[in-house]
Amino acid sequence: MSTTESSAPRIAVIGGGQLARMMAQPAIALGVPLRLLAEAEGVSAAQVIPDHRVGDHRDLADLRAVTEGCSVVTFDHEHVPTEHLRALAADGVIAHPGPEALVHAQDKIVMREAMARLGAPQPRWAVVASAADVEAFGLPCVLKVSRGGYDGKGVWVVRTSDDATEALAAAEASGVRLLAEEFVDFRRELSALVARAPSGQAAAYPVVATLQVDGVCREVIAPAPDLAPELAASAQQLALRIAGELDVTGILAVELFEAVDAEGRVQVLVNELAMRPHNTGHWTQDGAVTSQFENHLRAALDLPLGSPEPRARWTVMVNILGGDNDHVGRLYDGYAHAFARDPHLRVHLYGKELRPGRKVGHVNVYGDDLDDCLERGRHAAAWFRGDLGNESE
Repeated sequence: MSTTESSAPRIAVIGGGQLARMMAQPAIALGVPLRLLAEAEGVSAAQVIPDHRVGDHRDLADLRAVTEGCSVVTFDHEHVPTEHLRALAADGVIAHPGPEALVHAQDKIVMREAMARLGAPQPRWAVVASAADVEAFGLPCVLKVSRGGYDGKGVWVVRTSDDATEALAAAEASGVRLLAEEFVDFRRELSALVARAPSGQAAAYPVVATLQVDGVCREVIAPAPDLAPELAASAQQLALRIAGELDVTGILAVELFEAVDAEGRVQVLVNELAMRPHNTGHWTQDGAVTSQFENHLRAALDLPLGSPEPRARWTVMVNILGGDNDHVGRLYDGYAHAFARDPHLRVHLYGKELRPGRKVGHVNVYGDDLDDCLERGRHAAAWFRGDLGNESE
């Protein structure tokens, strides 16, 4: 029995986390082969992408090895050095997003400078290098390392000059600059997710509301409830404009603050950018016509994008986090209860080692009643986490 080699271009994916893992399913459906550069054997994406090799995303030789025979490279994270991506481009391997776009997700100061050039609404900010700089900027404020921070890491809320000591030391030790931002008294956090292809075609998903706990996304509601239609449209247009002006290809998540200005007007402010599938878009796997993961792959290949329209009135995504109690191992074992209680529940596990506070999966629920969706999603995530007992329903 003979086999036929796929005629589809092969996509190299850098990084073996859950985002790469969740690209595998739409790649299978599209008949698009993936090749993975994983940081270690057995990581999340390596469990489901057979064509993988272990290497370092900071090593050009490893990048060249994994992209050999691939026409396109994309990412599970934003940490590949831009000079390496330029070298790959010289070899004929195109990155989506490209290095000139990606740097805005790698360096928060570069991003802030770009938002200023675009006239995008954002918090007041400045580069600081000393406690005196921080005090002159004004307290309270938020300090962020310009590179390398994520999920609350590399971020400090500073209320006194002494509070800045740790942030200043961390920036000095890592050799990166430190960014000060005004402490925004926001109503809630929003996310505007768009997909953009190299051709320039773009698609905007509904703006969602996110709940962050200790710097980690806990849940997402799509669409954001009680968001004025004109403000939702403005946020989508802002994300589309940023994607176009920065020449982003693939998924762009624009994390936003919803706040009230001095005149009492509700506005959105750009918080951060991510140029890859994003936690605030996981709801699209079950709640949108085309998931963020499929549209990211379509964009990487410059195929026409799929519809971002929601399938249901409401979709709620709740992250499953590793717990710190005796029931933390209840992941697969939790299916019997969770599925019996809610036959419409959608569960996505990442195959990751359990650690307190670590994202190890998420649940999606959808329906016409938001309160019902929230209760179902929160119950299921708490059950998997081990926060609930074995009560019968």
